[in-house]
Amino acid sequence: MISVNEFKNGLTIEVEGDLWRVVEFQHVKPGKGSAFVRSKLKNLRTGAVQEKTFRAGEKVEQAQIDNRKMQYLYADGTNYVFMDTTTYEQLELPEEQIKNELNYLKENMVVSIIMHGNETLGVDLPNTVDLQVAETEPGIKGDTASGGSKPAKLETGLVVQVPFFVNEGDVLTINTQDGSYVSRA
Repeated sequence: MISVNEFKNGLTIEVEGDLWRVVEFQHVKPGKGSAFVRSKLKNLRTGAVQEKTFRAGEKVEQAQIDNRKMQYLYADGTNYVFMDTTTYEQLELPEEQIKNELNYLKENMVVSIIMHGNETLGVDLPNTVDLQVAETEPGIKGDTASGGSKPAKLETGLVVQVPFFVNEGDVLTINTQDGSYVSRA
């Protein structure tokens, strides 16, 4: 058990039989009445985000989450196969469960698989990934780095806005949190 006063971003808790990750929280001490903790929680099974308020000092169950390092091997129809890098066990995840993460996954990439007991909850990506530009309009001479932006389709199918100087074949660093261009790799 853990007190809601000890909340941290990224902490995983169990409330009413569901697993939730703390996205953000705020301790509130009103002038009148008792203190409380206002939190934004993400359901790890459904991906839904919900706001929940707890009384200060209230106890919640801390969920035991395992992060296993696994290597993405290949797509098998609508399933995606990962291999544990230590035991060489293979794990298949359905496309629906990792739809957003597929925009950043390349073959042989090592990622963390989030598990609760024997249940697989999803894929934890690194903060940034390097992806190659598959297609984009050619840059025009005279365009500066501070000019506008243009769409570029990356090797995984993700489309991001990039500066005009980026060309096909360039390798870019992409932020996996919001899918934005960071820099050239």
